[in-house]
Amino acid sequence: MASKIVSSLVRLALLAFLFVFVFYPDKLHLEIKYPYAGLLDNLWVRVAKTFLLLLILLELLRMFYYGIIKNPKSNKLVANLSTLAIMVVWVLALLEIVFMYVPQSHEGALSKASQIWFNKYWPPMTTQGYRDKPKTDTTGKIKILFIGDSFTAGHGLKNVEERFSDQVAQKIGTDKAVAYNLGISGSDTRDEFKRLQKFPAKPNIVVLQYFLNDVAGAAQEGKLTLSELQPYNDIKTPVLGSLVMRFYFPNFIYWQFPHTPPASIVDFVKKSYTDTTILNPHLRDLKQFINYAKTNNAKLYVVMIPFLQNLDNSNAYTKPIEDFFKQNNVPMVRVSAFIGQIPAKERIVGKNDGHASASVNTLIANKLYDLIKNDK
Repeated sequence: MASKIVSSLVRLALLAFLFVFVFYPDKLHLEIKYPYAGLLDNLWVRVAKTFLLLLILLELLRMFYYGIIKNPKSNKLVANLSTLAIMVVWVLALLEIVFMYVPQSHEGALSKASQIWFNKYWPPMTTQGYRDKPKTDTTGKIKILFIGDSFTAGHGLKNVEERFSDQVAQKIGTDKAVAYNLGISGSDTRDEFKRLQKFPAKPNIVVLQYFLNDVAGAAQEGKLTLSELQPYNDIKTPVLGSLVMRFYFPNFIYWQFPHTPPASIVDFVKKSYTDTTILNPHLRDLKQFINYAKTNNAKLYVVMIPFLQNLDNSNAYTKPIEDFFKQNNVPMVRVSAFIGQIPAKERIVGKNDGHASASVNTLIANKLYDLIKNDK
């Protein structure tokens, strides 16, 4: 019996090293690399973690069996405490395993659940990093470039066909039009224009999706930066912080509560759109899209997406942008104009993710298609 316990201890020592390797690789100065690490949580890495935890549980159960159950000399108090401990460890480990496979979209890819979501729903991706399929049969078709940020990419939507870009292409007819989705999460106006210039396909139609933080590039030049959320900084205990960062179950619980950045995006937006030293350069940035469309003999449309849960403030902030596009005769889809009757919670994809829901994407697609159809 003692030999069986000793053999379990040897195996546990080996498993402990593997545990540190997969859950604490930085402690060994290692890094587990795979494509899009940090955005996607690789399934096979999670499967390896699952089997490792199961092996550890089995060894602990084996030690409990031979050390407590099959040991007639075991102390009753020790036996009771060991029984309670093994039950707690098994419950926590099984919860950890379960939450390794629970996807949940968030504003970004900060949580483990959101990285699982990205791994499950975000692909396929092009070689340029866009959430889109490669386009092959494009000869003779209307080429529509949808350029924007996470709203264009369809953050929070499990099916890419729910995005307004894909729905517009379907309405026109996939035999007549091909839609290129150039949405990148976190992109601002300056980054979007650089990517538009680099994209090889020359468009017949350009759709610029605009969100209020698109002014970020011009704001940064004007010495105004948007404070980013620093995750886990609000956890004051280092040991607890390490557990929350590394393990799926506590990480899931942590992200069910709001964690706001030091300065809100509302304050950033208010300052950006009322400071002419930021606004005027930003308008010059937007002018480049108009010039690009003219150079390529393409039609430009703009989709103005507000704070989906605060429409009134959005309209006040973006009025200079809307006036600019009106003065330049650029057709716009003002999302705030037609989603006011939709309950706020139905406008977004989930309680932890404020991106546009599938129903809002459908409304955007309908309005945009009507503009395109009427321009023919």
